[in-house]
Amino acid sequence: MTCGALYLVPTPLDHGCASLTPLHQVLPLGTIEVAASLTHWISENAKSTRAFLKRIDAMAPLAQPVQAQHIAELPHAVHKKGDHAGSASPPFDARALLAPALQGHGIGLISEAGMPAIADPGSSVVRAAHQLGLQVVPLVGPISILLALAASGLNGQRFAFAGYLPQDDAARARQLKQLEARALKTGETQLFIETPYRNAALMRTLLATLNATTRVAICSAITLPQAHTQTRTVAQWRAPASALHADGRLPAVYAIGV
Repeated sequence: MTCGALYLVPTPLDHGCASLTPLHQVLPLGTIEVAASLTHWISENAKSTRAFLKRIDAMAPLAQPVQAQHIAELPHAVHKKGDHAGSASPPFDARALLAPALQGHGIGLISEAGMPAIADPGSSVVRAAHQLGLQVVPLVGPISILLALAASGLNGQRFAFAGYLPQDDAARARQLKQLEARALKTGETQLFIETPYRNAALMRTLLATLNATTRVAICSAITLPQAHTQTRTVAQWRAPASALHADGRLPAVYAIGV
C-alpha cells in the first residue's frame, strides 16, 4: 500500500476578523483543489477548520461533506506552549495522528491562519512525518511574517522571528531592548507579533523603550481590505501627527531594524 502525503495547507489571514477576504485572492487554485480532495486533517482548531472547508467547498467540491471529514486536533498544550525541543513542554510525538497516512490517505495540516508550522503550531506533525518516511508537501498561500518583511523595507537578507513578546510590561521592555541591540549590532531585522487587543500596550512600550533612530515597521491586516504597512523611526512614530498605530481589532506583524 502506498502511503499518503502530509500537505501543509495555508489558510487566509482573516481568522477572527469582521470581514473575510475572498478566497481566490489569497489562495491559488492548485491549493484550493488539493484541500478539496483531502478527507483527513490535523488541525489547530476543528471548528475553524470546518469553516475553512465550507469556504473551499464554495469554490471546489469537497471529496466528502464537511460533516464527514476526519479532523484530529493538536493537544491544547502543544499549540499554546510549543511543540519542539527546548519549549516549556516536552517534545510532542505526533506519529499517532498520522496513522491515516500509513493507510494511504493524504492528510492536511492546518492552523487557524497562515502557514502551519510557521509562527503557528504544527512542527511536531511535520517532524513525525519525516520520522515515518512520509512525503511532506507545502502548498502555496499567505505567510504573514514574510509578507510583512517584504513590505517593511527592512533587511530581508538576514532576519529572525521572536514570536510573541512577554505580556508583563517590564519583561516586554527588556526583550525589546535585546531585539533592538541585536538589530543594531548585526543588521538583522527582528520580527514579532501580538494578540490584537494588546497592540496598544505593545506600541506604548515600544515607543517608550527603543532608541529614537531605530526603524519600526507595523504591518496591519495583511491581505485584508484594511491592510496598511508603514515603516518609520521611533522618533517619527512618537510625533503627534503619526496617525497609524496597530488597530486593536486587527492582527499585526511588527519589525524593528536599521
